Formats: sequence, C-alpha cells, structure tokens
Amino acid sequence: MRFRNALLLCGLAAAVTLAGCSSSSTSLPGEKVATNAIFTSDYGAVEDNGYALPAIPISKVNTKFHRQIVDYATSEKPGTIVVNTPNRFLYYVLPGGKAVRYGIGVGKSGFAWKGEAYIAWKQEWPNWHPPQEMADRKPEVARYVKDGMGPGLKNPLGARAMYLFNEKGQDTLFRLHGTPEWASIGTAASSGCIRLMNQDIIDLYSRVRPGKGARVVVQQ
Repeated sequence: MRFRNALLLCGLAAAVTLAGCSSSSTSLPGEKVATNAIFTSDYGAVEDNGYALPAIPISKVNTKFHRQIVDYATSEKPGTIVVNTPNRFLYYVLPGGKAVRYGIGVGKSGFAWKGEAYIAWKQEWPNWHPPQEMADRKPEVARYVKDGMGPGLKNPLGARAMYLFNEKGQDTLFRLHGTPEWASIGTAASSGCIRLMNQDIIDLYSRVRPGKGARVVVQQ
C-alpha cells in the first residue's frame, strides 16, 4: 500500500508538471496550496465521447474555484470525497495530506443536504430523471420523470454523474454531476445536488471507483 501511494504521489507530481500549471491560488485559513498545483489551463474545449464540450471562460470564474491541489489535513482516508458546502468546495482526499480541490455549486436554501453516503455507481453522459417532487414544483420537467432527458450539452447532469446511496443501499437521490452552467459555481443554485464544471467532473470521475469505499461526506 505504501508503494502504491508513493506511485500515486509521483504520478500526481508528474501530471502537475506536464499540465504547465500556475502556482497562483487562493486558500482557506489553515490550508496551504501546493506549488504549481492550479489547473487553470485545463478548461479548454474538449471532445468527449462524441460530444464537443465548449471551453469555459475560466477567467470569469473566481480563481479559488479553479481545480487545484492543496495541503489538506483530515482524518479521512484517501479516496474519500468531502463536500464543504459553506465554502463551495469539494475535496478528493489524496495520500500524504493533500487533496484535489474543486469549486462547486450547491443546493438552494431548503434543498441543501448533509450527511454521509457512498458512490454506488457512476455514468458518463447520463440521462436525467428529475424526481417527482421537482416535477410537482416545475411542471415543465414533468415529461422527463418517466422517460428521462437524453444525454447532451443541455442535460442538467452534464458530462458525468455519480450517484449517492446511503449505508442501507438506498438511493439518496443526490448526485455529484457536471453542469453546463459554469457561472453557477460558487453559488447555491441547484435543487440539492452538488454540481461541478464539466471539465472538473470528468477529472473527478476518473479518480473514483464506485463502491462502499467511495465515501462521501457532505458538511454544512
């Protein structure tokens, strides 16, 4: 396991170097941003599974919400996802006291969720099935409850979705997902789910292996 963690950290360092990242960043009190660890250059146009994701005008997004690697003191095991709702950050815990930090959009007041869950499964370019409760509030989405909205650039789940289940194996109906609405990052705009920019959810998706080891802690 130590050897595997060492390889992961070496690979991480190499990836940072190859990405040509900038060292400029914004950190929280008590949090130190690692050198050359901000991935501002990774938000260009992407061809992904036949879909052409447009570039994000990342200069219009606060730098603190750009994907970056930070020193992160936590008792959580590597591979755990920690969602800091008040500060609009999601952390993917790495070995060696570090984490990948992503900017997120969170639920509107009254729809925010907190607790612990795990990622039971994940999907590339998912269909979107709004819950009946949403359809009751928004009749315009009622037609998608049964048949769903097909994948695409306008799909609210974006390029990837990861599905949160509780310890009893029940779907919480909350998701970690992409969004085409990059300007909503850093705000409380969703109906309860955690949204990331599409380029970020693709990155996070590649790191996560579904199962009870893929623990998610949502803080408020």
